Amino acid sequence: MQATEELVAQADPSLALGRYRLGPRIGAGGFGTVYEARDERLGRSVAVKAIPADGRADDRARREAHAVARLDHPGIVSVFDAGEEDGTRFLVSELVRGSTLAQLEAAGAVSDRDVLRIGLALADALEHAHERGVIHRDVKPQNVMVPDRPRSPYGAAKLTDFGVAHLAGDEPLTRTGDVVGTLAYMAPEQAAGERVDERCDLYALGLVLYEGLAGVNPVRAGSPAATLRRVGMAQPPLGKARGDLPADLCAAIDRTLLPLPDERGDLADLADALAETLPEVSDEGGTVALHPLEDAYAMPSWSVRAAAAAAAGALVLCALAGLVPHSSLPALAAAAAAALLVALLPGGGWLVAAAATIGVMTFGTEPRVGAALLVFLAVALPPLALRVVPLAWSVPAAAPALGLVGLAGAFPALAGTARSAWSRAALGVTGLWWLLLAEALLGRTLLFGLAADLPPRPDWDGAASIVASEVVRPLVTSGAPLQAVLWGVAALVMPWLVRGRSLSADIVGATVWAAGLAGATVSIGEAVSGSAPKGLVAGALAAGILAVGWRWVYGATEEADLSY
Repeated sequence: MQATEELVAQADPSLALGRYRLGPRIGAGGFGTVYEARDERLGRSVAVKAIPADGRADDRARREAHAVARLDHPGIVSVFDAGEEDGTRFLVSELVRGSTLAQLEAAGAVSDRDVLRIGLALADALEHAHERGVIHRDVKPQNVMVPDRPRSPYGAAKLTDFGVAHLAGDEPLTRTGDVVGTLAYMAPEQAAGERVDERCDLYALGLVLYEGLAGVNPVRAGSPAATLRRVGMAQPPLGKARGDLPADLCAAIDRTLLPLPDERGDLADLADALAETLPEVSDEGGTVALHPLEDAYAMPSWSVRAAAAAAAGALVLCALAGLVPHSSLPALAAAAAAALLVALLPGGGWLVAAAATIGVMTFGTEPRVGAALLVFLAVALPPLALRVVPLAWSVPAAAPALGLVGLAGAFPALAGTARSAWSRAALGVTGLWWLLLAEALLGRTLLFGLAADLPPRPDWDGAASIVASEVVRPLVTSGAPLQAVLWGVAALVMPWLVRGRSLSADIVGATVWAAGLAGATVSIGEAVSGSAPKGLVAGALAAGILAVGWRWVYGATEEADLSY
């Protein structure tokens, strides 16, 4: 019966390409008319672009079909089918119900945070395209769809119209010296008719973000000739128009607009800046769906809050019960209070819990001033290094916890799951610092065994001056801080080696990464303590497994909250 229905559909002359029933017109332009349609064979709604099957428009349609056929990303409008019938070329694509970014901006319906959310989605989509040899060459607000109901958190914005895209390995659409794209969003080398690479898309994305935040495209002028004169010029700094925006964000966007391609950085640099500053910009009037990176910033799920609260409570319990066993403040009650504070107010609650714990250790009935100083040196670093991500402030405690079971070497893989480059590096460095201080407090070997060379805790527990000279200074001058740098670098580069594209490639990348980390750790360990670090092989193995496992679980669900 199903085969008969398909044959009937193909024979119906009212159906485009034998299967698509055209509905209302939803768009039109110089390169064709777009209709909402129904795929009678699969029973779904689609968008159908009808284009005269000759001339420049036909070339664009063919190129768009070939370009998007290489791609599969929630931030790119999918093309399902293409064909020619009765002198008309049809391009069948995903139907996106929503508005273009240009329409939303004209209506004043995007907040600063919306712009960054859209930028993150587009940066990820463009990186996907570039990895597959596709350069868009016409990134602009009119070619960015913002769905009313994104099917994926990574599809908060969708890039469309690949009609002038360049495909690696193909002949260019135009001859050298010809210009394609939209002048007000062209990189200088593109406007000059030179061969372009992915950095022209980076430049255009920078202009889209600049325009979304400042309300004006700095390149666009009153006429094409005047606009062309501005192309290639140094653009006014974004901070001049929007001094209230974070300086790091303005600097990152300004960098993408530098005239020379080699000076613009890359999409990863821009995405890192957008991720870091996302919680710092206004969401007033925002309409765009939340990006996954915001889970640990603005509206974290209760599961993430619960994990952070539990970690904070456990740290307070360990500090009071382990370091001040006869404290007048009940350890369990204090831990429960700390967990509740962090669940309700992640940053402020964490700071209050840390300050209260240090206060009890310093001024309680059984003062432990020396231990309190080491605890202070530990808890002071996360709020400074991970200022905008309070839910991650307890994560460095995982380093000494892993050290207790001989797996300290796996911590850089955990730190490497952070989305932004700065967070990854900061977590790696902070985790090693916590591990060194934990070795001194516990008098146990967790990695290098430096605690064996330090005075026993009873000798310095009550004197901060002795701690500074006999404990902290030896740790800092031992050479162990080199391991902190190593962990920071290892966490930073891990996602670049384990990308979630191919399991076999990721296994090779994780193996090389873990082996390099282990080898460097051995060298540092021999220089610092004269012996191999504890649990080196097991830690390296666990690190590699965690690196691959996280990437594939994260990539499969697209819902992970590891977004600090």
